[in-house]
This record gives sequence, C-alpha cells and structure tokens, in this order.
Amino acid sequence: MCLIAWDWEPGACASLTLAANRDEFYNRPTQALHWWEGNAVLAGRDLTGGGTWLGVTRSGRMAALTNFRDPQNFRADASSRGKLVADFLLGTHTAADYLNAVLPSVQSYNDFNLLVWDGRVLMGLESRHRHFFELAPGIGAVSNADFQTPWPKVERLRAGMAQSHALALPAKEQALWTLLADEHIAPDEQLPKTGIALERERLLSPAFIRTPGYGTRASTLVHIDCAGLWMKERRFDEQGLTGTSAFTG
Repeated sequence: MCLIAWDWEPGACASLTLAANRDEFYNRPTQALHWWEGNAVLAGRDLTGGGTWLGVTRSGRMAALTNFRDPQNFRADASSRGKLVADFLLGTHTAADYLNAVLPSVQSYNDFNLLVWDGRVLMGLESRHRHFFELAPGIGAVSNADFQTPWPKVERLRAGMAQSHALALPAKEQALWTLLADEHIAPDEQLPKTGIALERERLLSPAFIRTPGYGTRASTLVHIDCAGLWMKERRFDEQGLTGTSAFTG
C-alpha cells in the first residue's frame, strides 16, 4: 500500500472511513479482496509474501501498511511486511500491545509505516524511527514517508477527505473514488527527494500511478460504523480496470 487517508471519529456512529491505493508491480501475484478462511478477515492477499496490505475484520479491527521509499537501503532478503497486517487482523491484541510486540523485530523488514485500529484506538508505527504513537481523531494521511509528511499527493487526498467529511455516504464514496483516481503530476519544486531520478519522482507523484510494469493495482474504500462495515475494491492492470469487489459484514 502506498497511499492512505482516514477520517476517524471515536465515539461517533461513523467511526472510521479510509481511502487507499496499493501500488505494486503488475506481475506480482495477488488475490482479490475476499473473506479469508473462517470468514474473520476481509482483505486481498499477496501471493508472494502471503500477507496483505490492508484488511478489516468482522470484530471491528483494521490494519494497513505503506512502504517507506528508501531505495539505497532496500534489502531483497528482508521479511515480507504484509505479514504484520495479517497478524494484527488475525490476533486479539490491542493496537498498543501489538505495536509494542512488533517493535523489537522491525529491523527484519525493509522500512514501513503500519496503521492499526482495534475498534477503540487508532495508532501508527514508523519502523524507520523505531517508535509508535496514538493518532489524534480527525483526518490524516500517509504515503511512502513518515506519517503526515506533506507530499503533494498526501495533501491533495487529505484535503479531499476533509471536503467529503460532511457528505452523505453515497456522495462521499463517489468523491473518494475520484480522489484515488487522481493522476495529477506534482510540479517539480514540490516533489520529494527520495533517492530516485527526477523523472521517476514525477511518475510516482500522483495518487493513481500508471507506468510500464508498475502502478496502482488496487483502490480501496473502507467504512466502519455502528451499523457494521463495508469494504470496496477496484483492481487495475496496465490496461485499466480489471474488476471490482464489495463486501459487508
């Protein structure tokens, strides 16, 4: 997962809305959004690493992950980060207890940001800094840098999420799909410097990425409230939309 925005209202009926894009190589084998064995976890599955990038549970848990862009320190033999998401969803630990248990082993992975919600508290972990923290209620976003780093696509998605906050759910859903499909390339002066070539920074600057061999593979919306949950996914390849899924629980 490479771009996530959320609107969290603890104590309210509409507790959590999340919009996210997963960017990945098109040839990496992936299973579409589905209920896993036992119907407890709703998520896609990375068939190479065995984990997932974003998922929810019937009991009201959510976890999502973004990679930290650091090509100079990338290790091909590192553990699969998707297992961290799956383990939280399949477990019963509170968000704080889970992140505390994960912290000693973060060096086994390439750097990442992990977002977890146990139905009561929303928390984030930045493996690069070896620390985790509780996230304040309201709207936030993260991409392939530290939480709240103001990359252009992060700011555009965060602002759009804020504008959609008061909309009724059908209108909000359509607004968020539009935001996730945004292919706006940021001006050069606003681009981050992450150790890749300028042309590559440009290509990776939109919310929705489309490049030869690599791009946005899935756009996902999650909404959890006192009436239950729904999760919807749109899937893409180099030619465009390949399928959609929608589930409630």
